[in-house]
Amino acid sequence: MKTFVATGRHVSGRGRGTTAGLVMVLLVAASAAAQEAARPVAAQKPGPNDRQITLAVRNLLERQHFTRRGIDDEIARRWFTTFLEALDPMKIYFLQSDIDALSQKRDSLDDLVKKGDVSFAYDVFKRFLERVDARLPMIERLIDEPHDFTVAETMTIDRDATSWARNETEAEGQWRKRIKYDLLVQTMEKTPPDEAKEKLHRRYRSFSKRMHQMTSDELLETYLTALTSSLDPHTTYMSPSTLENFEITMRLQLDGIGAQLRNEDGFTTVAELVSGGAADRDGRLQKKDRVVGVGQGPDGEIVDVVDLNINEVVKLIRGKRGTIVRLKVIPVGQTAPKIYDITRSKIELTDSEARGELIEAGRKPDGMPFRIGFINLPSFYMDMASARQGQPEYKSSTRDCKRLIEDFRRQGVDCIVLDLRNNGGGSLPEAISLTGLFINTGTVVQIKDANKVVQQYEDPDPGIVWDGPLVVLASKFSASASEIVAGAIQDYHRGLVIGDESTHGKGTVQGLLDIGRELFQRMPNAPSLGAIKITQQQFYRPGGVSTQLEGVKSDIELPSISNHLPVGESDLDYAITVDKVKPAEFADSGRVTEDIVRKLRERSSARVAASADFRKVADDIARYSKRKSEKTISLVETEFERQWNEGKAAEVEEKAAEEAPGAGRPVVKKDFYFDEAMAVTVDYLQALAGGVASLAQLDLGKQDPIPAPALQ
Repeated sequence: MKTFVATGRHVSGRGRGTTAGLVMVLLVAASAAAQEAARPVAAQKPGPNDRQITLAVRNLLERQHFTRRGIDDEIARRWFTTFLEALDPMKIYFLQSDIDALSQKRDSLDDLVKKGDVSFAYDVFKRFLERVDARLPMIERLIDEPHDFTVAETMTIDRDATSWARNETEAEGQWRKRIKYDLLVQTMEKTPPDEAKEKLHRRYRSFSKRMHQMTSDELLETYLTALTSSLDPHTTYMSPSTLENFEITMRLQLDGIGAQLRNEDGFTTVAELVSGGAADRDGRLQKKDRVVGVGQGPDGEIVDVVDLNINEVVKLIRGKRGTIVRLKVIPVGQTAPKIYDITRSKIELTDSEARGELIEAGRKPDGMPFRIGFINLPSFYMDMASARQGQPEYKSSTRDCKRLIEDFRRQGVDCIVLDLRNNGGGSLPEAISLTGLFINTGTVVQIKDANKVVQQYEDPDPGIVWDGPLVVLASKFSASASEIVAGAIQDYHRGLVIGDESTHGKGTVQGLLDIGRELFQRMPNAPSLGAIKITQQQFYRPGGVSTQLEGVKSDIELPSISNHLPVGESDLDYAITVDKVKPAEFADSGRVTEDIVRKLRERSSARVAASADFRKVADDIARYSKRKSEKTISLVETEFERQWNEGKAAEVEEKAAEEAPGAGRPVVKKDFYFDEAMAVTVDYLQALAGGVASLAQLDLGKQDPIPAPALQ
């Protein structure tokens, strides 16, 4: 069975200055798959299912991908480059001679995949491990050597401008600069010198150990995703464990202890605790604690997990509800470990679901504040397994939003604000049904398939749950399903879109195809072989315009550094091109007019110009834009600090957008940006209540700047 998803920004590493600090967050959940960990790939050859999986992926790509493009020599060259970059993105482990030798097979990858032959992945990875092993003693020596941070030298941070070292002497020169860079970063983070060196020793030793622990499933996923993403950035192969984690995020429910884990320089660290989960209720495990051992049951042996691949740590902690897992933990700020026994239970990921809050802002003519129902929606989620089984009450973002709206109606709100600013997408049917909460009938999205056939998808449920004023908050991190909703609301003139210049620009739809079910269609219990998330369609707004590359442009744009980050669809390799289709017929609501938008822009611009906070944003943008144009970074401490500070605001913004919703996240982050969004909302409500004339009477050139409405 195929499930359509319109999910997700593709997080690209291009433009970043370092690969250090890469964070992997996994939910500790129960697994339907086997608990036994696969042997490290270094100790084995291709797995028994690798050939079948590879042949299935190749066939599905050629038969069902939107472009209908065959895997040819050009795709093989892309595949080769993408795979090497996945292993060595900053070109610091391989030598140019390695690349030259491996290139001998580059143009034959398209022929090998037709046989299901993945031996090239193992050849490359074997060479990579050899280089990792050879580099480690040199890296450790360089960490301990004295460094002069007054010498005028630079390090290239643009990977496209970087080349692999031609010999070991050049490699050592590259690594000497990288270690200086790492030490300078630690200086900027106020880490004491001895602690900084120890941290770097742990980081690179841990990286070496993790590479040696990579399983055949993980290598196959990396290799095949390098192939799939050579067709477009959103087509990926998911191993069985990755597929399971994806399904957990869609159904917002799991069995486990309720912790989010990440790897930090060799240690498995608690990133967040799920509110109300087993670990949260137990009360002993805390954020930033380090998990150094895991045991099963009340008396099972504690297995050391320091430097262990985080996927393997997760497998050890996973288990059925009602069973006990024992964690050996070094609490934050302490050195002596403690043992915590925690009983696994059912976890509801409530921090990742739609949540609402009543906001009071501005004043009505009668002096009472406007009441605004604010909905924060992190993703378009749906419990696909329950939906496939026909269960009537499966988890759904539309149902949750409808419940919130009905509650707001009972409280007499004047407006609904739907916050999609960091919503990377999710279920396509959910995007369509959620839009239907705000329109009576009509086309929500048009979808074109590989045969160029365009189908219009209508609001599935006639009637309106909320027919009052509507505002959508969006950003460059709003993607895919978010853009379907924002684009339809804008085309219908049903509500106002406020935010970044435009959304992400992902206008494609992916189908999730289970490899086991595809290969064994007549078997009731097909083996778990992972899945391919494959781009099969392109979507278009009711007005016929695709959001691909260009996104949905805000009616009212607010200054933001995210506007300038290279995180849009147009920044990704091999993105599908943009086009148009014939507009659908639909009824314009007339709730947003050009005159209203023009006046709202004028009033917002006046407030922004008078705001010290927005002036700081403008300064951050100017510094970041200057830094963005530079392909190198100075290794002179004083100059490094300047460049570090210039890029810091952008780094904070991007990291915040990429992090999963954590325990206790606020429904509303009440900062100056939010205040201005609410000020625009109040202006909009006043315009609807009194007509555009009520706004047009204001002479913005003579009047004092309009303050943001007071929030109660």
